[in-house]
Amino acid sequence: MAARESAGVLLHRGVGAGREVLLAHMGGPFWARKDAGAWTIPKGEPEPGESLLDCARREFTEELGLPVPDGELRPLGSVRQSGGKVVTAWALAADLDVTAVVPGTFELEWPPRSGRRQSFPEVDRAEWFGLAEAATRVVAGQRGLLDRLAGLDGADPS
Repeated sequence: MAARESAGVLLHRGVGAGREVLLAHMGGPFWARKDAGAWTIPKGEPEPGESLLDCARREFTEELGLPVPDGELRPLGSVRQSGGKVVTAWALAADLDVTAVVPGTFELEWPPRSGRRQSFPEVDRAEWFGLAEAATRVVAGQRGLLDRLAGLDGADPS
């Protein structure tokens, strides 16, 4: 069985020790009371026949409710998360007003086995973090993307 794939955009602003990245806190009941390891880059799974880059752009817009800012998307490659999902990401130097985020939603049977379907936000908030702080918040399998971002121009990830 092929590994599940996801693609996303890692927005960043500033340089060197002042660099910050945009992370989104995963929405829904499973993540509501979690913080460390509950943040992610805006990402999602490709539709059949969709390129990973097109998927990354679409998912950014779906998850945050805002278009991908203009700028050069620089490939960061792929990482494998603990559950086996392969995440491919692109870095984009741009700013974004997190107060303007209007997340998309998904449906889930909740509580489990209740027969009731509820709607939850894909992400419940987005915030800017310095690289060291981001490394403590992001899903462990995505930390390598932060390291690669730091390496694009020699920025120190810590």
